[in-house]
Amino acid sequence: MRIPANAVCTAIRDDIVSGVFEPGGRLTEEVLARRYGVSRVPVREALRTLEAEGFVTTRRHAGACVAEPTDQEAADLLELRALLEPLAAAKAARRRTEGHLKVLRGLVRLGQERARSGRGEDLRALGGWFHETLGQASASPGLISVLTQTRHKIAWMYVVRAPARPVDSWAEHGAIVDAVARGDAERARALTALHADRAAGSHRLRVRNPQPVVNTASGRH
Repeated sequence: MRIPANAVCTAIRDDIVSGVFEPGGRLTEEVLARRYGVSRVPVREALRTLEAEGFVTTRRHAGACVAEPTDQEAADLLELRALLEPLAAAKAARRRTEGHLKVLRGLVRLGQERARSGRGEDLRALGGWFHETLGQASASPGLISVLTQTRHKIAWMYVVRAPARPVDSWAEHGAIVDAVARGDAERARALTALHADRAAGSHRLRVRNPQPVVNTASGRH
């Protein structure tokens, strides 16, 4: 049975995000095909997709390599997320289903219980599921796709510290869901923007790769 390229793409992306393949490392089709037990055809297709997403770059004489994002590119990602997540929340307030609300409320309830009891080991995963579900509730495929790529890249580039006060963080999640449930798009947008701004401070770059500074000043004549 032929394994689809999107499954191979997911596997390679996960390995890049988790650090199995380090920035700048070569990605040869033959080695990847052996690793995932597939032919080179889906690997080639997957690498093209990952290059379009920004995880892979093609170098002359080296072929496909893991991209090496700069500090500025990493900072831009947090800014992009801070714009996209409030937009998704506003759309969710207008388009969410009862099913979305049920899942969001369940995640908030579980997150608040874990935070109050000091069991923080699951909070990061619960927070990820919360924001993924909130994005799905926007019912905007294009927005969901960009948000998903942005979150993958942030997970790749940053180490995220646990919030100092997880109870407060999950109270913010609960307030966002209340606004979405009421259909209050502007409040959902504002609360999500505030939440994203606070969360940005807990991110620390995994690998520093500053953009080289080019001296363009003219010499003395």
